[in-house]
Amino acid sequence: MSYLDNIFFAIILILGVGYFTVNVKKILRNIKLGREVNRYDNKSERWKNMAMIALGQSKMVKRPISGFLHIIVYVGFVIINIEVLEIIIDGLFGTHRVFAFMGAFYDVLIGSFEILAALVLVAVIVFLIRRNVIKIKRFIHSDLKGWPKSDANYILYFEIVLMSLFLLMNAADYHLQNVSGGFMDFHPAGSFPISQYIATLFDGVANGTVYIIERAAWWLHITGILIFLNYLYFSKHLHILLAFPNTYFADLNSKGQFDNLESVTNEVKLMMDPNADPFAAAPAGADAVPAKFGANDVQDLNWVQLLNAYTCTECGRCTSSCPANITGKKLSPRKIMMDTRDRLVEVGNNIDANKGVFVPDNKTLLNDYITPEELWACTSCNACVEECPVNISPLSIIMDMRRYLVMEQSAAPMSLNAMMTNVENNGAPWQYSQQDRLNWKNEN
Repeated sequence: MSYLDNIFFAIILILGVGYFTVNVKKILRNIKLGREVNRYDNKSERWKNMAMIALGQSKMVKRPISGFLHIIVYVGFVIINIEVLEIIIDGLFGTHRVFAFMGAFYDVLIGSFEILAALVLVAVIVFLIRRNVIKIKRFIHSDLKGWPKSDANYILYFEIVLMSLFLLMNAADYHLQNVSGGFMDFHPAGSFPISQYIATLFDGVANGTVYIIERAAWWLHITGILIFLNYLYFSKHLHILLAFPNTYFADLNSKGQFDNLESVTNEVKLMMDPNADPFAAAPAGADAVPAKFGANDVQDLNWVQLLNAYTCTECGRCTSSCPANITGKKLSPRKIMMDTRDRLVEVGNNIDANKGVFVPDNKTLLNDYITPEELWACTSCNACVEECPVNISPLSIIMDMRRYLVMEQSAAPMSLNAMMTNVENNGAPWQYSQQDRLNWKNEN
């Protein structure tokens, strides 16, 4: 590489990493729009969750076929990108395979990278077939129309191109390494169990042409990686980064155990203490604004729920296991997460457009994105939470929005209103007087 090449590479690298950093800051800013919630307890259990679920893929393999294929792509993606470090050093300093000094270990590394790249290609092609030929039901669901469906395919195409460029680059490199008398700086380095067969395509081709092919594949490969890195911000593939914090900060309580709303607790305390001052906690000179019960927009959710939304893989395991969805009801837990993320992105764009301040846009997550019909279809069975491979909880968002409907808008379904009236009047969900509640024990 010439000095101009090195400078050009440095510029591309700085622009790629810089733009990615700007977008990561936007994501963090948007997540922090959520309410505070303490998820810093029991650190040993949280580290274990992250190691087992995010790193170990323990929940993915519950569906063996897709789980095994995903592990191949996941391991391949992580390990092969170790080579990116070498490419960056070579690009900045004009070296060629700078880690070749490691000798036999380097041969094992490159050989492993190649085998993984070939396996990734096979796995990705199978994924494409599952989505577009076999058309597995959870991949053709109505909530995956338009961009979400295209996004999933774009990611797979990206991976095919990147792996193919990697193998083509190595094949041309291998050919030039074995040119009689040597060729420029292409000294023997590495083991090429896959690309050595691709290299036979270059037999009889001029060395200068093969060099151009190698350089083109090298530049396209590293540029493609930087493009892919920045595509993550716009894609569901963001989960490859956020799965780790998401599993770490996941709710450790038993499934079905819900938190008490602090706003409700405070109201109850005020009602039970006639001497309590409802304005005591308000800042001096400020008007006391009662805390909202539940959530009707993304700012009312907690920051972990917003992290959940960004982490959603859109795999559809939650929806395919949801009894409400299976029986034809409108609810799709995957759509709940996608809608939450879409609304959060919209709010973030609003803040960007208005110089750091959110200007009310007459929209809310409730009604504009998620309908009450969807919320009330939920049976709160936790199947979606159990199935999610990265510990996302659509149910927590559903329950917070239900709370808003009931406690802020008095908009519960008639059957639920009847039940609550019975509890209030009779001390039980049924329409019997308290004197008759134990009559069942007298029956034979």
